[in-house]
Amino acid sequence: MQKTQAVESLGQRRLMLPAWVKAALSANDRLKIYLTVVQAASSHAAHPNRDLPDMAKEIADAGLSPGWLHGIIAVATRIDEDLFVPDLPRLVKCLKDDLATMARPVLETTTTGAPPQPRVQHWLDWLGTLPSDRLSEKHLEALTHGHRGGADSLHLLVMDLHKQINHLSGALASEVIDGANVWELRPEDRALVLAFMRGLNRTAALKFDHPGLETAATRDGERLLLQNDIGTNDAHVLVIQVTAHEITLTYSDLHRRRLEFFHTLLAPFGAHWSGLESRTSENLNAGAAYSVATARFDCPDDLALEAALEGIASRIVFLIDWNRARKRLQAFVEKAEAIAVLAEAARLDVGHRAWLQAGGERLIFAAMEAAGEGAFRIGDRLDEVMGAADARAFLVAVMQLACDALRGNQPLALVADETRMLLAQHVRHRTSEFDLLSEHAAYCHALAQAISDGLAHGVESSGKAAQELAERSKAWERKADHLVMQARDKAERQPRWRPIARLAEQSDDVADALEEAAFLISLIGGHHLTGWNDDVRNVLSRLAVTVLQATQDYVKALTIARTLGSDSEAIDNDAFLAATWRVLQAERQCDAMLRDARRIILGAVQDAPSLMLANDLAVALEDASDRLLAAAYTLRDVAFDKAGV
Repeated sequence: MQKTQAVESLGQRRLMLPAWVKAALSANDRLKIYLTVVQAASSHAAHPNRDLPDMAKEIADAGLSPGWLHGIIAVATRIDEDLFVPDLPRLVKCLKDDLATMARPVLETTTTGAPPQPRVQHWLDWLGTLPSDRLSEKHLEALTHGHRGGADSLHLLVMDLHKQINHLSGALASEVIDGANVWELRPEDRALVLAFMRGLNRTAALKFDHPGLETAATRDGERLLLQNDIGTNDAHVLVIQVTAHEITLTYSDLHRRRLEFFHTLLAPFGAHWSGLESRTSENLNAGAAYSVATARFDCPDDLALEAALEGIASRIVFLIDWNRARKRLQAFVEKAEAIAVLAEAARLDVGHRAWLQAGGERLIFAAMEAAGEGAFRIGDRLDEVMGAADARAFLVAVMQLACDALRGNQPLALVADETRMLLAQHVRHRTSEFDLLSEHAAYCHALAQAISDGLAHGVESSGKAAQELAERSKAWERKADHLVMQARDKAERQPRWRPIARLAEQSDDVADALEEAAFLISLIGGHHLTGWNDDVRNVLSRLAVTVLQATQDYVKALTIARTLGSDSEAIDNDAFLAATWRVLQAERQCDAMLRDARRIILGAVQDAPSLMLANDLAVALEDASDRLLAAAYTLRDVAFDKAGV
């Protein structure tokens, strides 16, 4: 109904309607509490061992006494198939009284459409027929279900009346302040409403063609009330109460994850949340949980109060279609990453609505298909190919592109083209393969460092210390093996991973050789040190130090290779080649050291087991240098290919 038509239809009742509407809104709050109590009682009777829900805050905010309502929940039991409800006549009377109060302004002003009187009267009569002490499953369903398209329910009637009252409050508004319908405000309320609407209007355009964000404000005693309808969902409600310098925000949502997301959005404004829990049974809203939470904001002065209201309002638009965006993003990244993308888009005041309106997941899939042969295959996710960080950055950038295009009235085809170009750039500069290689190289470095440090400090002289070294080394080697398996799996699906898998396999030979050296040290520490002297220890320690230095140069070469490309600077190219050349030099030094070690060991060690193990240790260390050289050569090939050489 248009505002002018509504005012015309009011006639002499016009002066009474604001009070009726205010009473109806309060009755709506109480009715929702009563229905929630019924659902909680049913749930507790079915699961008596679970803790009772704490509804004290919500009951008090609705102006009710919590004692008898908590008693209904606590004492309710199942008798046969029925729910025994203490004090049921009192509850039914409250339902009837508040339903009549809530319906009054709607009944008094309806001039078009289906008259609500028969429907309201039907439920008033139906409530009068309820038994005095129990409710059947059919009674519970008729009271609380929220399924549209089926049988009617009291809960559906309450929701429909609430919508009509909200429309009526807009028509009754004595003033519109920056888009908010307001009435009966005090002079000091105007600045607060203006602050709220300033924040709301700053980001409201980001909803684009989605309905929602209508705001109403009124004064109720010592409280300023602000309500925003957010979107179109019946259970998606936000109500703000302002008393002195304290803000109390009550928020309800079908999607608990979105409610938790709202927590993070309001954290910068000092929100202190409490009471996050489910308030309905599975019968409500097609079985989806209905969650309610309350946030308080303590503001030291008027400026802080206005800033908090502005901040709260500016975040509301990012709740619209949030769950739909999250589900679509999960085709490309993990759940947590999808939420992180939405959080970053909100932080940048970009949002996700433009992306959804411009095509959403179809934009990304089309760009992946156009990325070139071998870049993506059916079933690939962005984070699997690009890495989680790059995938997140790309998705946020696409949302920015879509937002800029829609706000600039650019064609959607332009967004699709820009998305394809952006993905192509990300793929060219991808580094996820090097993340895996770097992690594997880190395990190799840890092995080489532990062996070098151990030999330098005489670890072979302590059986316990030598055994601990071997156990640590085995754990690192197994983790390195797992990375190789990941690389092989990716290579089977993505051809570009094949050289990476080969390099990972060769790097894993280094880890195997070093783990073998650690194992040999544990055997030597088990009383096979006969004949060992300082010369033996020194030559083996020098061999281990040289292998460690070669490993460090390999890690350095790998780090530089990550950044190499056709536009790399000469200094980076030179540094990469120098690092790989030092690996070659270290391998040659280890060849010579192995021969020296054998001569020294043969001259000092006469005991056969000690001789064999000392020689095998030297061979294992030299073998690690051989494997490092092979890996360095393969790394050169990968880097040259990446640089277009």
